[in-house]
Amino acid sequence: MAKTLELQFDTEFGKTAKITIDNPKEPVDENLVKLSMGQIIAANIFTTGSGKLVSAKGARVIDRNVTDYELA
Repeated sequence: MAKTLELQFDTEFGKTAKITIDNPKEPVDENLVKLSMGQIIAANIFTTGSGKLVSAKGARVIDRNVTDYELA
């Protein structure tokens, strides 16, 4: 089972940009996520094809089950 924390941001050109974090510490602390997203925006270190990150849009944990089959 693979989990990722997906941080969603609005960009200066009205698009959505995402940053994903593998294996987030659970349970996810919503206040810490909000604070961290604010710090990411304030640091202004990420630029996307849609411009700079301007606001936090949302966050979610994605839980994915993967089953590998040996074919050789």
